[in-house]
Amino acid sequence: MTGARVCAVIALVMCACGACEAGCADRPTPRCCPGRNNECVERSARRTVCYCDTYCRRSGDCCDDYRPVCHTSAIDCEVRQWGPWSPCSSVCGAGTTERSRQVATPPHNGGTPCPDLKQRRGCLAHTETCSAAKEVAKILPDSFRRNFKDPWRRPHMLMKEEKKSYCVQMRVKQASAACKMRPWSAGLVLERSVCIECQSDAMTDDIRCGGDGLNNIRTFWSAASAPGCSGSWVRESFTEDCRCPSYSMIFV
Repeated sequence: MTGARVCAVIALVMCACGACEAGCADRPTPRCCPGRNNECVERSARRTVCYCDTYCRRSGDCCDDYRPVCHTSAIDCEVRQWGPWSPCSSVCGAGTTERSRQVATPPHNGGTPCPDLKQRRGCLAHTETCSAAKEVAKILPDSFRRNFKDPWRRPHMLMKEEKKSYCVQMRVKQASAACKMRPWSAGLVLERSVCIECQSDAMTDDIRCGGDGLNNIRTFWSAASAPGCSGSWVRESFTEDCRCPSYSMIFV
């Protein structure tokens, strides 16, 4: 009997006696599995169960040949340093910030899987725009434009310096039911884009109108001559030296 046949007979006798142990080398490709994988299992003639996944090193149920078959050829995941935290997602109040890191070496042959590549945490923002976001715009129909000459002004009286108007285009996001009670405010409906003009008389010391909004941030408004009419909007554009078309609105 040849040596190969003798070895085969001995192996069969050992398995018949219950000495044949399960092994990762007996598994079909892939022999070894990353992470926790309950399907990465092998069974012996004695029906004992062992695993060939990375998690078996924690649970202590690796197959006897796990280390020579899997671990010696395994490449664990390696990651780079964390990047910086991103700016707070909110310009005013509670928001979130996150950071990430890159994979330097991906896992192979059942190596330790990569840890989390992103982290997120809460943040509380208070930027310069925070105060502007809390402003409530007061508006009127453009029939209240003050572009007329005062007939009672004396020739020697100094005229107030006229500043150039500017326009903001707002998209309405919310309007109360009371807005339907007045013809001019009835046009303030959901998702309608409206032009609001900031005239010289309504400007503050910093040459702007209060509540003129922030780009892509929801702010609030109130109709001065329509009791109970209020809502929110988002500024879409800002145009200097501008006049809104007729039947628009002005800041107060």
